[in-house]
Amino acid sequence: MQTNFSLAQLADPNIAEANDILRKCVHCGFCTATCPTYVLLGDELDSPRGRIYLIREMLEENRRPTPQVVKHIDRCLSCLACTTTCPASVDYMHLIDRARAYINERYKRPLIDRILRAVMAAVLPYPHRFYGALRLAALARPLAPLFKVANALKPVAAMLELAPSVPGIGSGTDGSIEFPAVGKAVGRVVLLTGCVQPVLAPHINEATIRLLTRLGAEVVTPRAQGCCGALVHHMGREKDAHVAAKKNIDAWMAELDGPGLDAIIINASGCGTTVKDYAHMLQGDAAYAEKAKRVSDLACDITEYLERVEMPETAFSPNLRVAYHDACSLQHGQKVTQEPKRLLRAAGFDVADVPEGHLCCGSAGVYNILQPDIASRLRDRKVENIERVTPDLVATGNIGCITQISSATALPVVHTVELLDWCTGGPLPKKLESLGVTSPEGQPILPGE
Repeated sequence: MQTNFSLAQLADPNIAEANDILRKCVHCGFCTATCPTYVLLGDELDSPRGRIYLIREMLEENRRPTPQVVKHIDRCLSCLACTTTCPASVDYMHLIDRARAYINERYKRPLIDRILRAVMAAVLPYPHRFYGALRLAALARPLAPLFKVANALKPVAAMLELAPSVPGIGSGTDGSIEFPAVGKAVGRVVLLTGCVQPVLAPHINEATIRLLTRLGAEVVTPRAQGCCGALVHHMGREKDAHVAAKKNIDAWMAELDGPGLDAIIINASGCGTTVKDYAHMLQGDAAYAEKAKRVSDLACDITEYLERVEMPETAFSPNLRVAYHDACSLQHGQKVTQEPKRLLRAAGFDVADVPEGHLCCGSAGVYNILQPDIASRLRDRKVENIERVTPDLVATGNIGCITQISSATALPVVHTVELLDWCTGGPLPKKLESLGVTSPEGQPILPGE
């Protein structure tokens, strides 16, 4: 793609990077075939290629974003399916990030939108605040239909409908905790406990810790760590995202420079994509660039780590058909595609690939709140494809996907690590209790057996 930035504009590192990315686009249109919003809406401006044109014009002319440009940029899920398809290796992720930061700096959103985004940025990254907000949401949920009357209030309705009953905050969210290895220690890792996951599904971190310690890893959850920054990053709040990243880097560097670490384990793939990108996010920060690279190099999805170690033999054959949902942030953002399925198959599960597995379920961080109509259509399409393979349950590696898919199907939706923990000595995941799982001898397989 031809660009016409001035020398003065190119002196800005952000513009220079955007220029390099834009020039790689060859207008081939391969991205349109795998872009969820283009597949649904059929509008060129809701495809990566169309958004690239909008971003180029906006940045080249150094103009304030128009409502039309903001609408189409906001509709992007950042699922990154286009990057998997692109033959020219266009770095769309960092281009859309730059566009969102630019919009956040220069565009004044409608009042309700500004308030909603400010509330999410102030609540979601903090587990205790989020826990309190869910308690309020449970009381207000009956009012959700009233908010659907006005388009501007639909995100409020979506937030209330997505809010589950509050299970409580689980292990590893308060204070620095070290979980010793079972038997001889063969490694030491940090687990990023996250912000939303400990409130919505604390059992995921608990299963991860049980499994890692059973495999001989010492697991540390530093008190000083917090949200990875993904939630605010995808809203264009670049400064807030950098603050979150630096907080985590400081917490993890204390462990790296002290007892040492073999890996930084992440079991929410949306967080994993962001942490692996810390080196890029902070490349221009002299105080953090080198530390950020060390952290990004150590970061890995839980399934990547499990493939490096020797998994124990399973205690029984689960005899269950699992539809494996490829979270976009895992398959497109981190290029981790086969590891989860190999681990599940080795544990004895019958793993089925989901048709149209490259298409997003519509969760995408806070997308299912900010763009509820499109998100619901994508969710329903995803669930229809999942149910086509007639599974007993669904497994995936991201809390957002679990929440999104669970809202539209009666099938149990669990994290991959919950199944691996169960098969190697952990308790039966609570969501599977209704399946009446039995051992090969026909006896019920109860939690802990």
